[in-house]
Amino acid sequence: MHERSSVGELANSLRAELNRYSPGEKLPSSRALVERYHVSPVTVTRALARLAAEGLVVTRPGAGAYRAEPRDRTPVAGDTSWQEVALSADTATELVPRSVDASGVLVTLSAPPPGVVEFNGGYLHPSLQPERAMAAALARAGRRPGAWGRPPTDGLTELREWFAREIGGTVTAADVLITAGGQPALTTALRALAPPGTPVLVESPTYPGMLAVARASGLRPVPVPVDADGVRPELLEAAFRATGARVFVCQPLYQNPTGAVLGADRRREVVRIARAAGAFVVEDDFARRLVHEDAGPLPAPMAAEDPDGVAVHVCSLTKPTSPSLRVGALAARGPVLERLRAIQVVDSFFVPRPLQEAALELVGSPAWSRHLRAVSQELKNRRDAMTAALALHLPELALPHIPSGGYQLWLRLPDALPEAALLTGALRAGVAVAPGRPYFSAEPSAGHIRLSFAGVAGATEIAEGIRRLRSAVDELTA
Repeated sequence: MHERSSVGELANSLRAELNRYSPGEKLPSSRALVERYHVSPVTVTRALARLAAEGLVVTRPGAGAYRAEPRDRTPVAGDTSWQEVALSADTATELVPRSVDASGVLVTLSAPPPGVVEFNGGYLHPSLQPERAMAAALARAGRRPGAWGRPPTDGLTELREWFAREIGGTVTAADVLITAGGQPALTTALRALAPPGTPVLVESPTYPGMLAVARASGLRPVPVPVDADGVRPELLEAAFRATGARVFVCQPLYQNPTGAVLGADRRREVVRIARAAGAFVVEDDFARRLVHEDAGPLPAPMAAEDPDGVAVHVCSLTKPTSPSLRVGALAARGPVLERLRAIQVVDSFFVPRPLQEAALELVGSPAWSRHLRAVSQELKNRRDAMTAALALHLPELALPHIPSGGYQLWLRLPDALPEAALLTGALRAGVAVAPGRPYFSAEPSAGHIRLSFAGVAGATEIAEGIRRLRSAVDELTA
């Protein structure tokens, strides 16, 4: 059993037994708990720490753990109705009222109930994460001189140099800012490039987290349709002309959710169209390190072939490693870099130095390339397992594109199969899927679901999840 699930199960068992002890009474020793529950000492320590954080036990170094004194948990009644007036007043004078809708993001961040197959996740399964390599990198980072000191506000020079080399072309460390992952980088970019109340062009469909950032910044997302080869340049040009927008946000490599790759010709066309409109292209290059084993050569990032500074590049180490390794980069050229820098400093000062040092240790170790090769092979295997299971059990769900990178499949539902009903039925059958609606900034033409094959344990769980999804469809169409 995985360590994390063991910690939760042990914490639940100990929580249920606390009534056997009086307040202040000592609990069994760690050694006794290890023997009784057949878990590791680390699991015991973490479970007790969880109960201590809940205020249920008190741990005393060298003495053991004790049941905590009961606290009065009676909530104090209050009247928060005044906030309705205060919050609504904020939007009274705004051309485009700011709204924070995190539902599309929470779908991929919230863990489903135990026993539910997780096809809605956005991160690698723990078995795919380089946990040992990250632990070793963190340990080495902690021994670096000045590891807990204040870093440069732009980020460690060596880490900025590494990201610049990864982007390629003539991008240098001077063009790069270190960020706390991709999401904050997108937030900074949109705040820097588009004033509140203005339109921002987005792919349709596109990543819900970006749409949420745009709306929370008071921007108006305007959809530009994509096909199997990415955004359609003629529609992009028309959208710039019709709206006067000065920003276009795209994911040119293994687009989320469609998996489309923007070809070299279209990339050049997109940059040309944006440059003619006096606009920026925010290039969210989130999936470059999630390439599948059978993919061909990857196109270079837009920023690598853009000396005029049209492309503002966003990338991150989070997706190919762990949700908690929140280290990414923003790359830009020209006066816009100073605006990006100023906004980031005001928002967050800097990314914690120990995390930057650990990231530098990780990407500089031999384990890094081995990890990327292993992920590349396993993502291909899981993609093939899911596509085969869908073809066998759910042929009525249209799969227009099988990607060679990323971690998801985008499926169109038959008109007779309501999206909301399928989500509810699937969860009832024991499988969680991501709804398609949050990926659209306007009304979608059909129902969709997104299935992730990265957050599950392997091919066996994928097969079981598709079987459960089949039973949910049968229940709805019976």
